[in-house]
Amino acid sequence: MTTAVTPIRKDDFPGWYQEVLTLADLAEHAPVRGCMIIKPNGYAIWEVMQQILDKKFKKMGVKNAYFPLLIPLSFFEKEAEHIEGFAKESAIVTHTRLEKGADGKLHPASPLEEPLIIRPTSETIIGASFSKWIQSYRDLPMKLNQWCNVMRWEMRPRLFLRTSEFLWQEGHTAHASEDEARAMSLEMLGVYADFAEHYLAIPVIRGEKSEGERFPGAVNTYTFEAMMQDGKALQMGTSHFMGTNFAKASDIQFLSKEGTREYANTTSWGVTTRMIGAMVMVHGDDNGIILPPRIAPTQIAIVPFLMKEGDSSEVLNYCHKLKEELETIQYADRNLSVFLDERDLRAGEKSWDAIKKGYPLRIEVGAREMKEGKVALFLRTKEKKEVLFIPREELRSKISTILDQVHSDLYAKALSYREANTVTVASQIEFEKIFRQEVGATPFVMAPFKGDKALETKIQKEFGVTIRCIPHNLPPTSLSCLFTKQSGATQAIFAKSY
Repeated sequence: MTTAVTPIRKDDFPGWYQEVLTLADLAEHAPVRGCMIIKPNGYAIWEVMQQILDKKFKKMGVKNAYFPLLIPLSFFEKEAEHIEGFAKESAIVTHTRLEKGADGKLHPASPLEEPLIIRPTSETIIGASFSKWIQSYRDLPMKLNQWCNVMRWEMRPRLFLRTSEFLWQEGHTAHASEDEARAMSLEMLGVYADFAEHYLAIPVIRGEKSEGERFPGAVNTYTFEAMMQDGKALQMGTSHFMGTNFAKASDIQFLSKEGTREYANTTSWGVTTRMIGAMVMVHGDDNGIILPPRIAPTQIAIVPFLMKEGDSSEVLNYCHKLKEELETIQYADRNLSVFLDERDLRAGEKSWDAIKKGYPLRIEVGAREMKEGKVALFLRTKEKKEVLFIPREELRSKISTILDQVHSDLYAKALSYREANTVTVASQIEFEKIFRQEVGATPFVMAPFKGDKALETKIQKEFGVTIRCIPHNLPPTSLSCLFTKQSGATQAIFAKSY
């Protein structure tokens, strides 16, 4: 069977992923090693994600702000665990001004008094501002977010998944009590997971990170994890409860109602352009990407079939009216976006291009459909030639339901795949057998665990897997740890990951 993508997923998943991004024209590698250029098609997806999430944040009382890209090294040194966690990923500015040397080349000329870190995250510099802005319990809670870029030096880049520079949002809040701050971090985890499932059509597992995977300086890190089509896990985003660790480092104190000086409890949380990569790897097939309709910048492509010269103007006029009508329909809190393909190409090429670019729906219109008063609909989740005919007058009332069907199909397929590739093991022998296999997709392995960071590191070195999360809402068990044999273990998900 002819496919648009070579190699196909089962033969070379990383190669397939790169080719799919190229066909959909989403991104490419930048001249700067480890960085990417997000092309208009890719950035349009990020814009839709931004718009949806930004509305959700603001409903929670979060306000947007912006903080500097460059952070003094001394700010990081205030929180020892934090700087240790990011030390190997940091990019540092040490000079200003360029001057031409005797060799005719440009050289940095003026050393800075203090090195500046290009932000890998902004806890320290936002903490410095919070320490000035928060004086009383009346100033709390303080909830801020910024949409920005960050830099984490990446030695093995992969577009959208791991790049040295990437786009994200990072939220930071300060609260009077531990309970309130913890509730905030868990509420945000819920917002993220709901977004993944109800907009990206990606089933996720909510849980807490283990000690070895916890954000540097956090008390608890909450995560939502998804399975890609090669069985590997992808951390979709995180929400951190910091306790008073960063408040003490940045001196974020407030006068309580009782008149005592207290340290604030803080949180931070974020998602990145990595979600675009997740969407591609979860839903794509061997013909290209498949965009979930609630997140797709363009939900419908109209392809006119102009078989005879005399039909052209009449068919195109019909298509323009169809486009105008569809774009008045509200879907997922915004008007439908429709692309009418009027390019000087054969209709078959246009249809094939619509498939590769992942439009959720494709409408093909020729003289016959126009005269018979029907619409030929093709769902991207179905076989490429499988057509659904709908009377033209019923399209307006049915289009949202059809788009929802695309979303449901994508979610159900991804969930079925994850369930089929998740196993529970009760012995270390089973665990080792699974992760020592050299061919095929590796599954999510649920196993009882009760150990420390050193044990996690040992497991990672030996099997190339990490604890992705300790899932929430699991019933208590009386199991013993697979590795230490200690009682009171909790079920954890182990997997290879991106």
